[in-house]
Amino acid sequence: MKTIGMLGGMSWESTASYYKALNQGVKSKLGGLHSAKVHLYSVDFAEIEALQHKGEWHQTAEILSSAAKSVEAAGADFLLICTNTMHKVADDIQASINIPILHIADATASQLIADGVQKVGLLGTAFTMEQDFYKGRLKNKFAIDVLVPAKQDREIVNRIIYDELCRGVISPASREQYLAIIAALAEQGAEAVILGCTEIALLVQQQDTHVPLYDTTEIHAAKAVELALMDNK
Repeated sequence: MKTIGMLGGMSWESTASYYKALNQGVKSKLGGLHSAKVHLYSVDFAEIEALQHKGEWHQTAEILSSAAKSVEAAGADFLLICTNTMHKVADDIQASINIPILHIADATASQLIADGVQKVGLLGTAFTMEQDFYKGRLKNKFAIDVLVPAKQDREIVNRIIYDELCRGVISPASREQYLAIIAALAEQGAEAVILGCTEIALLVQQQDTHVPLYDTTEIHAAKAVELALMDNK
């Protein structure tokens, strides 16, 4: 079994979901008392969040690259960046290490393609919804058409992520707002919606809507388990 490297803490709420999913995935595949081999570096999200909103992405890259080097030195065989937004600096992090990064957008795209989804809605932080590092990768590398909510709805989605979900606050009223935004994306032609922030699945699950949802935390973790066990006998 390969050792999975994790850059976590962004936020720790979703990193806990990753850790659980990785271990459940390995147990499901191997049975018994098996669990995932993991090296986890958990950052202080307050530092990262402050730099995000100042636009100091190069500093976030430096922090995460240093963390990634520690994970590599500890013996990880590949790396998960346990957040969608910070894949904005994935190339910088990759350049600092020798082990491969399992990119969250690539993992999600492979599942969408397998399911025949060609047009998808995207929920996430404002950075993920508005900038090109994520939706551009889906379009240019995988030919997947990406829809994002209207500006007012993007503001709602972003606020709930940072003010509630990253703080462990789960609000039924916020869930209803998300479900309305998901329905609006479906009305615009989205065949499915990507939960493109690793905290969103804490609030919205598939049983809440008829619109197919793609939980990036679950998909990313499942692909990591698959990679970790690829050569397992």
